[in-house]
Amino acid sequence: MRPADIETLVVPGRPALRGNLLLTALKKPDLETNAAHSALRRVSLDGGESAWTHGPRDSAPSISPDGRWVAFLRSGEGKGADGSPQLHVMPADGGDARRLTSLHLGAGEPAWAPDSRRIAFTARVPEAGRYGTADADGETPEPAAEAPRRITRMDYRIDDLGFLRDRVQRLFVVDALAEDLAEPEPLTGDGFDVTYPAWTPDGTRVVFTAPPEWGAAESDFRDVCAISADGGEPEVLVRGEGFSERPVFGADGTLFYFGQDFGEHHEAAMTGLYTAVPEFGAGPVKARRLTDIETVDCETSAGPPAPREGDVLVAVRHRGAVELRAVAVDAADAPLADLPVVYADRTALRSFTLDGSVLAAVIATPDTAGEVVLLRDGTPQVLTDYAKPVRDKGIRPMIELETTAPDGYPVHGWLVLPEGDGPHPVLRVVHGGPFTQQDWAVFDEAQVYAAAGYAVVLGNPRGSAGYGQTHGHAITHGFGTVDVDDVLALLDKALERPELDSSRVGIMGGSYGGFMTSWLAAHHSERFKAAWSERAVNAWDSMVGSSDIGYTFVDAYIGADPAEQRARSPLSYAAQIKIPFMVAHSEQDWRCPLEQGQRMFVALRRAGAPAEFLLFPGEGHELSRSGRPRHRVQRFEAILEWWGRHL
Repeated sequence: MRPADIETLVVPGRPALRGNLLLTALKKPDLETNAAHSALRRVSLDGGESAWTHGPRDSAPSISPDGRWVAFLRSGEGKGADGSPQLHVMPADGGDARRLTSLHLGAGEPAWAPDSRRIAFTARVPEAGRYGTADADGETPEPAAEAPRRITRMDYRIDDLGFLRDRVQRLFVVDALAEDLAEPEPLTGDGFDVTYPAWTPDGTRVVFTAPPEWGAAESDFRDVCAISADGGEPEVLVRGEGFSERPVFGADGTLFYFGQDFGEHHEAAMTGLYTAVPEFGAGPVKARRLTDIETVDCETSAGPPAPREGDVLVAVRHRGAVELRAVAVDAADAPLADLPVVYADRTALRSFTLDGSVLAAVIATPDTAGEVVLLRDGTPQVLTDYAKPVRDKGIRPMIELETTAPDGYPVHGWLVLPEGDGPHPVLRVVHGGPFTQQDWAVFDEAQVYAAAGYAVVLGNPRGSAGYGQTHGHAITHGFGTVDVDDVLALLDKALERPELDSSRVGIMGGSYGGFMTSWLAAHHSERFKAAWSERAVNAWDSMVGSSDIGYTFVDAYIGADPAEQRARSPLSYAAQIKIPFMVAHSEQDWRCPLEQGQRMFVALRRAGAPAEFLLFPGEGHELSRSGRPRHRVQRFEAILEWWGRHL
């Protein structure tokens, strides 16, 4: 796979299924337009697929409960409402799409009411005079000429989106069958963000998640709330023990949702399945956790819980896989071993949906970014072949590695080998997070490097997700300790192979992986010829105030003691780095802000290290995954040029 081959990495979104109609939004990078192209595809239950819409920016299909209508989001050209995703609806048996909304910043994903007529969604509503809207004088200022923002709280912005408090996300309900373009009034106020709307089975209320006390102060906690579909005062149904998301109802009115318990750990909290029976109008009720907090970590990006008769389907992260498991509705703190397997393999289930007894999913494998699959009795029937173009370019296999750290702890990962006998130069690539997992799926980074002749070592050191709560919490107040042991142990295991050249090894990673790269270059520079540290955390003291999440993340993982923050900062050891060192960063990164890269680069140059700085304009923290396609290709080309020079 070459850098420009990212265009072949098409990714199907969460499927929509009703009867024989199965839809997915297919997204891919488009180098010609330098943007992502997305269109809806119809997938036959017998295999094969065809165009449903032609895009270029259609997404989030949702089929009405009666199967007659398809709602989806479509973005047009231009600015404001025309260039933002708007809610559209079209007949399920084909026909023209009709636009339902014209909101300046666009609409969120549609949620159909049980009556197949109303749709709930969220949308950010801008303050007058911001984001291209007219101010009180009727003038529309350019962004640089907007009035100053008065900021009174720490949760005022987020990476990859921007400022939050001047465009609060509010709840709307529209009539999908109305003839005229809707100008709906929000059901919720402008003091808090609404997320994850869902309908009660009787269609009288919309349930959603919101911060405690209706956003009165900064909080990462989220309650499960409700409001009448006709408007009125919202109410709290369940007070969250941490973050709560993706509420959904069973047919009998039982509420299920994903939640976390921040009493154990704020940043690496295991996500479990919760249930409650709401008492509308009677105040909050107590929820019950159905899954074990040590072994079950639900993958919420795969979709909401899916209630069935007697159980609920959820996706869980497990040793680099994402599996589909069933949780009994009467379970209490059930461990992973007690959850029946619906689907599990050396794969990553990206999303799924359930219609009656029919289960459709998007499953990624070591040689595909995702295919639409029917799951019948645990047996997958692959319906699409979106990965054929990338397979034709060449996909190198993932070889599983298992070893132990010096303290005897098991370490798990993979090796992606290039073609040929070697000896091959080696790249140790460390993932970000840290509480996420490298998984059993095609990884464009590893494939590009392997195609260029490098052996790539990947893995999930302590601090990663997918191996239990103890594994995830192992580096709390201990960055750069046992995680370093695990990273090096896996590298040593790979280097036992004769086709790898132990004299030509590079270290690289982004975000937390960038931290690890900087730390290893300072403390274990004898192991590596050069380093590529991207969007890294290098200085915890400034991260507290400059990062969008720094005011909670740093205390949770490092601690509040300034001396300890400096002791755990790679910047403190920059003078120890003598190997060639690349600092790569994005100008608009608000997660690990630009100053983290700037400070490291200057410290390295002042210490005489052969350091360089690669700066991407207009990009945020997610450049390598969802940045502009041409920047993604230019990044790959720069990485290959760097390792070509030094390995």
